[in-house]
Amino acid sequence: MPHQTALRKLLVLHGPVLEGEGVLDFLRAHFDVDVVAGLDDALEAMRRSKFAAVLAETADFLPLERGVVTQQAAAVLDTIGDGVCIVGPEGELVFANRRARELSADLLGSVRRICAQAYSQFAAEGGASDQQGRRFSLMPDEQTYYEVICSPVRDRQGPIRQVAAVVVNATSQRRQQLKLNAIDRAGRELVRIDYESISNRDAAQRLTVLQERIIRYSRDVLSYQHFEIMLLDKRTNRLELLMSEGLDGDADRYEVFARTEGNGICGYVAATGRSYVCPDVTKDARYAPGLHNARSSLTVPLRLHDTVIGVLNVESDRPGAFGEEDRQFAEIFATYVALALNILNLLVSERHSTHTQISGSISAELAGPVNDVITEASELMEDYIGHDDLRNRLQGIIDLAARARKTIQQLSRGSPVTGQAPREPLAVDARLAGKRVLAADDEELIRQTIRDVLTPYGMVVDVAADGAEARQLIAQNHYDLVISDIKMPGASGYEVFAEAKAKSPDTQVILITGFGYDPNHSIIRANPKGLAAVIFKPFKVRQLLEQCRWALSGSGG
Repeated sequence: MPHQTALRKLLVLHGPVLEGEGVLDFLRAHFDVDVVAGLDDALEAMRRSKFAAVLAETADFLPLERGVVTQQAAAVLDTIGDGVCIVGPEGELVFANRRARELSADLLGSVRRICAQAYSQFAAEGGASDQQGRRFSLMPDEQTYYEVICSPVRDRQGPIRQVAAVVVNATSQRRQQLKLNAIDRAGRELVRIDYESISNRDAAQRLTVLQERIIRYSRDVLSYQHFEIMLLDKRTNRLELLMSEGLDGDADRYEVFARTEGNGICGYVAATGRSYVCPDVTKDARYAPGLHNARSSLTVPLRLHDTVIGVLNVESDRPGAFGEEDRQFAEIFATYVALALNILNLLVSERHSTHTQISGSISAELAGPVNDVITEASELMEDYIGHDDLRNRLQGIIDLAARARKTIQQLSRGSPVTGQAPREPLAVDARLAGKRVLAADDEELIRQTIRDVLTPYGMVVDVAADGAEARQLIAQNHYDLVISDIKMPGASGYEVFAEAKAKSPDTQVILITGFGYDPNHSIIRANPKGLAAVIFKPFKVRQLLEQCRWALSGSGG
């Protein structure tokens, strides 16, 4: 027994009774004993070591017990991730846990001033037992955001004595709210492409407006140095570059297809429909060159209904620039982008003589994307239960999408346009005479009309019945002007445009579209590369002549 008990460690709070009766000598003979002279030394010894028992005289026991409880409470508070402190009436710091002590002197000083302000407010309101705490905002710099929650500390009689404060670093939640604000603004601008705002602009001008809006508001939502939208050509399964900013000069030469392997991250996302966060492009075999010195990227699908129509890709020169929150916000933003692209291309149907039938189809076509916005925002709300500010912002997005749906339905009930203008008389025009023109359209009436209108002005007009024939004629001849339908068998309007510009950069190109529908997005892709003009079917003869003069005079393109 003596051998076993010698290993036990005791703490003894020194006192006259223990010393006078020889108790200490007995304990030292049988135990490992630490003797301390006072209460503070005893608490310090217990912080440093563990003891099997603590011996104290009766008079010292109650203060020691209270000190142990206080010490344990402080130890618990030190494990809390937020700063906790107790402040007196004049802002004097009575207690601070470890996290509060780690705050900078300036920040802790601001917290103390807030507590002193809260103390005055609590004291002025009296000693109500159900008095609620107060929440204060604190931004020491533009990047950091804290919330300080102050509660009154009262004695047993009721008067307030001190203020207890919890200091929460809410920077991440604040960033989420700011991004939701940006999405809200972006959505309002992107879907606000109604008939009144675009009726006096041609398609190229509308596409320029859309590109400016997308780039401007994407910067508010995501921090990046490179931005691009690629659209999927269902016929070829190829991703075509629609718009970009910060892209390397050689990057658009790469062919990218919607395939899971060998076509970069964009090809993978287009093929799978799954978003992709790449923290370090130097360690990801899927990454294909985009931004010079890129270190991280985020790619999300563009969807209409449940169909992937392309991808939105952003890149940063910082590693790990994008996280899970960025992915969620980018997916919502991408839905708005897809919806805006669709609205822009379809809501010019008032120009078509069969307006009522077509606009009804448009309304049905757009109902799915709008509902997708509402569904995705509603699902995201479930992830933020308890965050009222974020949920209110998401509810605002849902309300915005509902209003967009109502606007689309109203626009589809507009009035049809008038028919063609009369043919102009023959006249000599030096801008047209002697110019060689190619008219490409799969409708014989359109081809014949263009030739009949332009030939009397001294122009030499060749015709092509489809895109393949148009490309063949371009390869064999030089044309001053190419007039091509956007949607034809054999090749799209953009492919005809690209063929003409590759053969001769000086060749002017005018694209024709029926009621603005551009399934391959030929207009938006051709516009920044020198597209001269866009004409809508049914077009007026006067309009055709004006656009030809404009293009051949050097003003177009």
